[in-house]
Amino acid sequence: MSQPNTNALFERSITLPDSDARDRLARLVGMEDKIKRLTNILSVLINPHGLQKWQKDHHPDAPRLIDSVLRRPPLVVLSGDVGSGKTELAETIGDPVARQEDIDITLLPMSLSSRGQGRVGEMTQLVTAAFEHAYAEASKLKSAKGTARGGVILLVDEADALAQSRETEQMHHEDRAGVNAFIRGIDRMASGRLPAAVIMCTNRLSALDPAVRRRAADVLTFTRPTDDQRRDVLERWLGDVGLKKADIDALVAATGPQAGRAYGFTFSDLAQRLLPTIILDAYPAGPIKAAQAIALARSIEPTPPFNNA
Repeated sequence: MSQPNTNALFERSITLPDSDARDRLARLVGMEDKIKRLTNILSVLINPHGLQKWQKDHHPDAPRLIDSVLRRPPLVVLSGDVGSGKTELAETIGDPVARQEDIDITLLPMSLSSRGQGRVGEMTQLVTAAFEHAYAEASKLKSAKGTARGGVILLVDEADALAQSRETEQMHHEDRAGVNAFIRGIDRMASGRLPAAVIMCTNRLSALDPAVRRRAADVLTFTRPTDDQRRDVLERWLGDVGLKKADIDALVAATGPQAGRAYGFTFSDLAQRLLPTIILDAYPAGPIKAAQAIALARSIEPTPPFNNA
């Protein structure tokens, strides 16, 4: 079997910082804490020199203070419901990391085709090749002085498709071999102490192999937006088109849990379904009207929660 090229491994390659990524990140409402936490995690994994300098500046008498941080594998898992912003955050978080550390970050989103077509050895070869490419790129950026000249983030969306638990009885031996290759890739990056990190996104944390979960430096859990988060989103979009506070309150209620439906809208339901529907309903006849916007919100069924069974 021939060695796969990068086009078969990654959807695209993105260099950060990037103004578009910054704008997309700014639109993620209610995630300030997650953005700060993930930025710091990735910054330390990719460029530990900054943390080492912090320790020397602020805690010079505690040289072992940061050992537990520096020894963590370069893996972060983002877990949560569909439409909760995991992938959008994963695709854009490299921008604040790059700006904070003053380096370029290369984002490598692994293509779902890396699962292969089921031919013997294909999945293992594709996963191995993806990690090999990320490793090689990160190796070029490692500095003998300890300061990274750049960084690499390998993004694995729908990670349970590539790293599902090997404890599953019906799991094919080829899938098991692919998971083994995935774990080897993470371990090799960790032992190489490279300016690189892996972000995995999944709707089913419980489906990930336990050995993969154990290697995660952190697991961030994402949920559907609260009333306050939906209000923030709706006020940003519709606060300047003549809707009153009572109208926004009605929209918040319409997009939340209802009688007979225990879940509300996801972030993507608000951004990709509700707002375009309201705009296109008003266009081109006239302005957006509150009563119609509220009626439309009540008519839209939000995306059902992912069945994690």
